[in-house]
Formats: sequence, C-alpha cells, structure tokens
Amino acid sequence: MRAILFVAAFILAGCAQAPINSEAPQPVSQAPVQEPPHDAKGGGYYLDDGPGDNPPADIASIPDATPRKEPLIAACNKPYTAMGKTYTPETRLESYKAEGVASWYGRRYNGQKTSSGEVYDMYAMTAAHPTLPIPSYARVTNLSTGKCVIVKINDRGPFRSDRLIDLSYTAAYKLGILKNGSAKVKVESILPGQENADVTAVNSPDSLYLQLGAFSEKMNAQHFIELHKTQLEGYSPEIVGSGGIYRVHVGPYSSREEASNAAEKIAQLIDVTPVISSK
Repeated sequence: MRAILFVAAFILAGCAQAPINSEAPQPVSQAPVQEPPHDAKGGGYYLDDGPGDNPPADIASIPDATPRKEPLIAACNKPYTAMGKTYTPETRLESYKAEGVASWYGRRYNGQKTSSGEVYDMYAMTAAHPTLPIPSYARVTNLSTGKCVIVKINDRGPFRSDRLIDLSYTAAYKLGILKNGSAKVKVESILPGQENADVTAVNSPDSLYLQLGAFSEKMNAQHFIELHKTQLEGYSPEIVGSGGIYRVHVGPYSSREEASNAAEKIAQLIDVTPVISSK
C-alpha cells in the first residue's frame, strides 16, 4: 500500500506526516487489469491506475535498481499498525527469502511520498514491503516465467494477508504481471557484499569505471546497450557480472575527476546517472 494509505501506520514511527483516511483505497492490483498500449490511459486498470501520460519509450530497457550500501532509516523500521494489524520491520540487513503474491501500483500514487520520504516514481525500480528494512534491495522472481528483477524497498505495504510485495509499475511490467494484476513470486534480499554491490572505487590508474545500469537478465543489459548505441559511440560499453546481476560499464578512467567528467557527459546523452565503481 502506498505512503498515502500508510501514513497513520507511521505516526509512532516518525514517518507519518498527516492523519490517514480510514476509507483509503485498496491495493491497485486487487482486481484484474488489462494492459493497453503504453500511451493509453485508464482502460481496465483498477481505480484508473494504469500507465502515465508520457511513459518512457522503452520501459523494458529501464535498468534494475543498483544495490548499494545505505544507512537504514530508523524511524521507518519501528513497529507499526496498519489496517488493524501490527507489523515489526527488520532493523538489520539479514537474509530473507519468501514466496507469495506480488501486486503493483502506478500513476494513482505517482509523485507522492513513500514511507522512506522519497517521491514515488512509477518508472523506477522500487517496491513496498511490510517488514523488509528501509532502504534495502531485493530480487523478485516471477515463479511462472522465471523472469526476475532487482528493486529497492523504499515503501511499506501491501497490507493484505494474500499479498507479499507491491511493485512499481515498471517492475511489474518487466516481470510480466500487469495484465493479471498479480502473480506468485519469490522475494530474496540482497545483502551488502553480495553480487559486488556498492563496490568502493579506489583512485589508482585504470581502476575506475562508470556503471550505467544493472539488470537481472543479461539480454536486458544487451538491449540497453543496443538502444543507446548511437549516443554511447566511443564509450565502448560492456557487460560485466553474473549470477543474477549484469552491469553495463564504460571505462576505465585513470582518476576520479576524469570519471566524473565522463559521467556528466553520459548523463546528458542518455538521461541516466552513472555510478563510479571499480570493475
């Protein structure tokens, strides 16, 4: 459930900003939806919660979330009550694996604050979970297809006993669950140090690279490179990694200053925020 529904649950936790409406809407994926073209509005989406007015041209090429070390937000990881049930979030990053039903939320909540305080972006790779630490990262696998994505947990919900996780519109799209509104998934936490998450670069010759995106499937990383081949001409992007996270890197650069300058130019070319890392 979204931060707007979830506000009352965090009054004691320090994440709330306004009283909750007891008649708040149910999760968007409560009812089956039909997937219209990406430039469509409304249609069969529950509560008119479909794609936005100007969706990205190629949603499938949006990179997965990039796991990185971030301090946990203590106020957002305290026990809380929502929809008559008490939840106790994890206060440490620990191994987590569970199977259940994933639902999703889209433009109805786009632009509103999540429980973490970040603004919800339906085209970012994020998700809401009742108890996983905020912020943290998880791999979500569609059990019927084997497709998987990596998302950042920055919101609370869903608050229905038959739901495990609420995905952003883009995460649901990449998992192929928009049409039915929900799907059986496996959720696995990604801990610091796993999958080379948040590698700290050292300022030594030929050690610095720019990460342009991270993907849970290699073909999506390949598609990203092909999509931006013209803009990235001369940068020679390559795919590195295995085991569920495939990163698109460019480089190497001999200094952090050189890498930062290249990052600024690339950000203007393809509207991404490159991350400096070691290979």
